[in-house]
Amino acid sequence: MKQIKIVSRFDSGKVLLCGKYESIKDCLEKNKEANLSGANLYGANLSGAHLYGANLSVANLSGADLCGADLSGANLSGANLSGANLSGADLCGADLYGANLSGANLSGANLCGADLCGADLSGANLFGANLSGADLSGANLSGANLSVADLCGANLCGADLYGANLSGANLSRANLSRANLSGANLSVANLSGANLSRANLSRANLYGANLSGANLSGADLCGEKLTKTPLQILGFKYFVLILNRQIKIGCEIHNAEKWRNFKDSEIEKMDEGALTWWKIHKKAILSLHKIHINQP
Repeated sequence: MKQIKIVSRFDSGKVLLCGKYESIKDCLEKNKEANLSGANLYGANLSGAHLYGANLSVANLSGADLCGADLSGANLSGANLSGANLSGADLCGADLYGANLSGANLSGANLCGADLCGADLSGANLFGANLSGADLSGANLSGANLSVADLCGANLCGADLYGANLSGANLSRANLSRANLSGANLSVANLSGANLSRANLSRANLYGANLSGANLSGADLCGEKLTKTPLQILGFKYFVLILNRQIKIGCEIHNAEKWRNFKDSEIEKMDEGALTWWKIHKKAILSLHKIHINQP
């Protein structure tokens, strides 16, 4: 047993908890019903701690180890969790409104139904995390790793996902209206039934993404405002994406007329073997574009 003292992050002279405990973790677990708002827990080892329903609003948990901790239903609104280890933590239904989680490790964490509205998750690792039904409206997720994460039914309205990795993520029925997905990796992501109206998809990687039933009205893809779901062609050497005005083949994007009139020498310069490939598939791709633009 040792003397443990937890003070306010705003006033080091203000003691929130004091007494003899085995550790800071032991102190918090035995006083989880206490008001720990504004507590300074910088770098604390709270791995596996049972802190469900705890009030840790605006607390400083920067760099803390919360791996496998139970924070379900906890109040962490406005808390500083930057660089914290929350891998495998249970944050189901937690209040993380406006929290700073930049650079935090949330891989495999359960954030089902959590309130992350306006939170800073830039550069955070959310690989395989459960964010189903979570509120991420207006959140900063730029550069975050959300690969194979479950975001089914999540609210990402107006969220910043610039350069985020969402490969293989489940975004079915998610609200991504007005979200910034510029440069995001959405390869093989499930976007079925998602609301992407007025979203910024410029330079986004949509290879193999499931867009069935998605609302893309007014979305910006490759500099074009969409009015219908683009047509994808998989299984070729190059990924083909057919839009209203433009056709993207591999990393090349041009309008249909330009593709039709390219000289062999111009196609040949695009990639090794490109000319042979184009001669085989040119007619079919241009025909599909014509069918696509004439569909309602």
